[in-house]
Amino acid sequence: MPPRSTRRRRAALWTLLATGFLFVNFHRTATAVLADSLARTFDATGSQLGLLHASFFYVYAPLQLPAGLIVDRYGPRWVGAAGLGLLTVGVGWFALSESLPAAFLARAVVGLGGSVLYIGTLRFCAVWFRGDQYATMTGYTVAAAGLGGILATTPLAMATAAVGWRTAMLAAAATTGLLTLAIAAFVRDTPARAGLETAGDDGGGDADAASLAEVVANVRTVVAERETWLMGAILFCVLGVNFTVLGLWGVPFLVDTYGISLARASTFVLVGNVGFVLGSPLLGALSDRLGRRTELVVAAAVLFTLAYAALVLVPPLAVVAPVFFFALLANGGVALVFTVGKERHAPAVAGTVTGVVNGFGYLGAAVLPAVLGGVLDAYWTGEVLNGARVYTVVGYRIAFGVAAVAGLVATLAAVRLHRRETPTVGR
Repeated sequence: MPPRSTRRRRAALWTLLATGFLFVNFHRTATAVLADSLARTFDATGSQLGLLHASFFYVYAPLQLPAGLIVDRYGPRWVGAAGLGLLTVGVGWFALSESLPAAFLARAVVGLGGSVLYIGTLRFCAVWFRGDQYATMTGYTVAAAGLGGILATTPLAMATAAVGWRTAMLAAAATTGLLTLAIAAFVRDTPARAGLETAGDDGGGDADAASLAEVVANVRTVVAERETWLMGAILFCVLGVNFTVLGLWGVPFLVDTYGISLARASTFVLVGNVGFVLGSPLLGALSDRLGRRTELVVAAAVLFTLAYAALVLVPPLAVVAPVFFFALLANGGVALVFTVGKERHAPAVAGTVTGVVNGFGYLGAAVLPAVLGGVLDAYWTGEVLNGARVYTVVGYRIAFGVAAVAGLVATLAAVRLHRRETPTVGR
């Protein structure tokens, strides 16, 4: 075990990087609360607001592989600082935008800058923490994103009501600007560069950055493995559906189907985000304690599938909050695929593995909103309430049926991954 000084130092440095990732999730979900304000400011239609929201994911998803390569090449310190700095510029631009196209481009810049923070944080964990701590730290990192999602709900709404959306966004930009300076000043890529005892799987050494040829070879190795595609399929389905339902259609479903107020419906989304916060650290720590990975991934995929299958039945209102909670709790279980990928490869490839697999998840977040939205549009009642379309219960049931089928696909992929990762006796 490393000395107490090393443990304190790495916890502080991880906190800086994880807080940066917290703000990434804050900004990718903030448009839900800002929707009315943005519609008034830019005289935007619902479809235009949808494109504005999705502009983050259209940039974020395809950049996950390049982000992994860059982190492996240059390390989390300067890549994390540069990414968060670019995010800060994008948020400031967004806050000052006078037209919808400018706001769209600004949101894309936010996605561009934020694309490296998660991978950079996990790359830091791979070097600074032991292998049997990696799943736990991945869980805490994902939990930071959940806290960002909570911050983007009621707290952001209160700030917007008090000072306006532009001032609230400028305050967020100022915060991440200071955080950028802290990451650049204090974070170190390895314990050795911080003058501390080594800790991670690669010994925390001060090795030279990988060459371009080595980086390309790493990509070929990772992409050629069937396990990579299985892990990607799991995240595509689970993350894609959860971001779509909790970020777009969860509240309208409650309002249209159960007739409750928008404010009350938003509390159900808050409960889902609590599951998001708790699931990753709890299941990550459990995985490290048991030394089990793929078994928990399978269990999480099954839980996710059952949750959305329950919504197909349109259960009593009291059941919906626990369903959202468990659906987002499942994120913590499927996030263990990052640990599986990391343990299959040398630490020098950690960013590449994370980038490839994570890209699948956010590809799902970019694709599935259109799929479920198309299903709901087919069952539009023709009624518009407060500027939003009202959909039928049948439409929602079919949409959640699609979500449950996606869960079944994720479960089958998880089972296959488990079988490939589990040695067969006598083989």
